[in-house]
Amino acid sequence: MDSAELRGLLERCLSARASFFDPSHESAFRILNGFTEGLPELVIDLYASTAVITNYANPPGEADAYISTAVEFLHSAFPWLRACVLKVRYEASAVQRNGVLLFGDGPDEKVREHGLWYAVNPIVQRDAGLYLDTRNLRRWAFEHCAGQTVLNAFAYTGSLGIAALAGGARRAVQLDRNGSFFNAAKASCVLNGMAVREADFIKADFFRQAGSFRRQDRTFDGVFLDPPFFSASPSGTVDLVKESARLINKARPLVKDGGVLVAVNNAVYLSGKEYVRTLGLLCADGYMALEEIIPVPEDFTGYPGTRRGAPITDPAPFNHSTKIAVLRVKRKQGSDRQ
Repeated sequence: MDSAELRGLLERCLSARASFFDPSHESAFRILNGFTEGLPELVIDLYASTAVITNYANPPGEADAYISTAVEFLHSAFPWLRACVLKVRYEASAVQRNGVLLFGDGPDEKVREHGLWYAVNPIVQRDAGLYLDTRNLRRWAFEHCAGQTVLNAFAYTGSLGIAALAGGARRAVQLDRNGSFFNAAKASCVLNGMAVREADFIKADFFRQAGSFRRQDRTFDGVFLDPPFFSASPSGTVDLVKESARLINKARPLVKDGGVLVAVNNAVYLSGKEYVRTLGLLCADGYMALEEIIPVPEDFTGYPGTRRGAPITDPAPFNHSTKIAVLRVKRKQGSDRQ
C-alpha cells in the first residue's frame, strides 16, 4: 500500500466513524483496525485528543513509511490533536512496546464513554488501560447491574466494575494479581465521584481467590470473566484456546442462583463455532444457559465500506474474535449460600 492508498483508507475510516467524534474531544475509539481493514501492520486509536499508533510489523521497520504517512494525515485531519504515541509490538525494548511520544507534552489521562470517565495512560503498558473492543459490555454492565453485587475477575484497570457501580451495583469487587492496575481503577472512581472501598480491591491470583471465595461460601449476582488469552501462575493456567471451559467452571460456583457469568474469550485462533460448542457442552447439564451475545463495536470490527479480507478464524455467530457471552446460571437447591 503506497502513501496515497493509505490516505484514502484513512479518509474512508474517518468518514465511517464520524459519529464517534465529540466536540470536546473526550471519547475513545479505534480510527483504523488494520487487521480487518487491509493493513495489518498498523492500528490507530484515539483517546480523547491523543492518537495512539501501534506498529504490528515484524520486523518493525517495514511499517516506517506507513507511520510517517499516518502521522502527517492525523496532523492535517485533527488540528486539535495534542499528542501522538507510537507503540511497537515486536520491539525488544519495553519502552518502545509501551509507547513513546512522537509529539506533544504528554498523552491525555482520561476519556469519557457513555457519560462515564475512565482513567487511561497510553505510555505505561502495551495498551492504554481501556479495552475498546469491550465498550458494549461496559454499557451492558451499566444497564444490568443495579442493586447487584459483582465480581470483576482479571479486573485489570477495573472498567467493568466501574460501569457496574455507575449503573447502581451495590458492590463491585475488583480482582487482579497485579495490584498496580488498581491505581487506574481508583482514579476512575474518583473521576466519577464514587467512593474508593479498599476492601473491594483484591490483589490475588484468580485460581487461589476463587478457591477462597468457595470456602467462604461467597457468591455474587454477576461475575465478569475477561482474562488474557494466555497466562500461567503456580495456581493455574489460563489458555483461552484450549481450556476456556476449565476457566468458566472455576468461576461458575461463584455465581448466585439466577445470576450471570459474562465470559469473554479473545483468542484469535478459536472460532466462534468452536467456542459456542464449548459453551453448549457446559450448558448441557441444564444449570447454565447462553442468554445473550454482546457484539464488538464497528469501529473495532471495521465497516462494510472499509473491511478487507477474511479473519484468521470465522467468529460467527460472534462478530469478532473477541467473543462475549452472557451465561445465566442456575444452582442446585441449597447450594447458593451467602
